[in-house]
Amino acid sequence: MSEKYQAAKIPLILRYHRLMDAFAKSDDERDFYLDRLEGFLLYADLDKSTEELEALEKELHDHAHRYCLIPKMTFYEVKKFMEGFVHEKVYDIDTKEKLLDLISAKEARENFLEFIYDHLTELEKWQLYYQERSRVRIIEWLRVHQIQFVFEEDLELTKAIVEKLKRTLFETKVPKDVNQARDILQAKAKTYYSNEALNPRPKRGRPPKQVAKIELEPQVTIDIYTQVPSACRHFLYIPDIVSASSVTFSAKFETEEHLLASLRGSPRVRVDEKLEALSQRLESLRHLSNRLAGAEKMLGVEKGRKPFESLSRPKLKESKAIEILEEKSSPKMESAIGSVLPKKKSRQRKEDQSEEFVSQHRRRFSIKKVSQIKSKKNKD
Repeated sequence: MSEKYQAAKIPLILRYHRLMDAFAKSDDERDFYLDRLEGFLLYADLDKSTEELEALEKELHDHAHRYCLIPKMTFYEVKKFMEGFVHEKVYDIDTKEKLLDLISAKEARENFLEFIYDHLTELEKWQLYYQERSRVRIIEWLRVHQIQFVFEEDLELTKAIVEKLKRTLFETKVPKDVNQARDILQAKAKTYYSNEALNPRPKRGRPPKQVAKIELEPQVTIDIYTQVPSACRHFLYIPDIVSASSVTFSAKFETEEHLLASLRGSPRVRVDEKLEALSQRLESLRHLSNRLAGAEKMLGVEKGRKPFESLSRPKLKESKAIEILEEKSSPKMESAIGSVLPKKKSRQRKEDQSEEFVSQHRRRFSIKKVSQIKSKKNKD
């Protein structure tokens, strides 16, 4: 580092999602630079005027030791990202084959994203996978350049303390609360140079109890830079990115809104993936409830009555309707029905049944008169 620049007293506080976006967009036509002194990003925008571009080029040439060119993402790396996701995170065979076909065809990067954004379950897994792999890649690059850093998204400090740390980056004497925060930053910076930072492994032992995780929007601070050269001020790259879902992995489109608007040539509104998945589940539940309601109507189930109750006991209204129809029926109709249907056997009354029963038994047990047999002894 040049002598005219002061050395930072603490590790650089970098925005991880900005670095992730810069790594995704860095290609042969776009150059991104990281400042080693304060940690700001520069984007060499070719749409600027010729004078501004020449001033930036002179600054980068004269202080080449201060700025680090962010590496370009080659076609091999892009393909490796996509293939790794398909082999590690996609479990459906048909989906896996479809994605592998897209990767091996032309415009694989954009077609891959178009397919992923049409499948919400795969989109959520892709964003997590891309964030983890990009994090390892960025940490490796920072370690190669021996930059002491911490990611602002990983800090558990208040917004006011982080802003104080940025303002007092080059000061030796600081208040007590800032000094304590500096110790926390020094301890945190060492974790990025450990083996676990590049090879994150699950912790051994019993897994923790699953508790409903409350997702909060990350509290990011304002950008405070005091050592930005005048030639670089027009090229500061400070996009407002606070989540990994905003980073599209696309080199063609700058924001997620532009990517969604380009998919299949129709504009799309950005929606929350979790809310969309929840709405799909609610729709399926509503469809099932409608089918159950239709089945209950077929079985005669009514509100406030048990199933099959309506089959065993007719309503009063229905019985009245039947009686009225019987009264209004004409004799011609009765005669016609009687000639077709077999006659029902009329039930006998109890008195008639008892008399018939007695008469049958009398027949069965009646006493017959027989002539007396005379013996021979009486004859003599």
